[in-house]
Amino acid sequence: MKDQLWIEPVGGVIIARMRGVPTEALLKECQERILNLVKDTEQGLILHDCLEMETPQVEVPIAQWKLDEQVSSVHLRRAVVVPNTRLAYLARLAFGEGDVKVFYNDMAAALAWLKNGEPSPETLKGLSPKENLGTVRH
Repeated sequence: MKDQLWIEPVGGVIIARMRGVPTEALLKECQERILNLVKDTEQGLILHDCLEMETPQVEVPIAQWKLDEQVSSVHLRRAVVVPNTRLAYLARLAFGEGDVKVFYNDMAAALAWLKNGEPSPETLKGLSPKENLGTVRH
């Protein structure tokens, strides 16, 4: 199982790479390791590299969604890089409620969005209405 998962902080972003068919146990391990790194590094920017991941059963992304529900107090900004529409759909199931964007085969765009992207709704809450006027939302 260890060779399917690689997680490491790189330049202010925590990169989580999964290979093969993920299981609920692998997702749980991934979540625990990411949360430990977020705590240690005080960084909540996560890049999920799923380019070498194979399509799991639908229960697996639902398990990820349930894991996220358990730690809803921790704000994570996630970019998920996928190779196809099937994994993109499953990524939306897994992370649909969070501050997340899915990218097709574009690691550079995912990193740029994480580091320089539009502010999250969490960030905008603290701004005055005048400051919010300058923010473009898509």
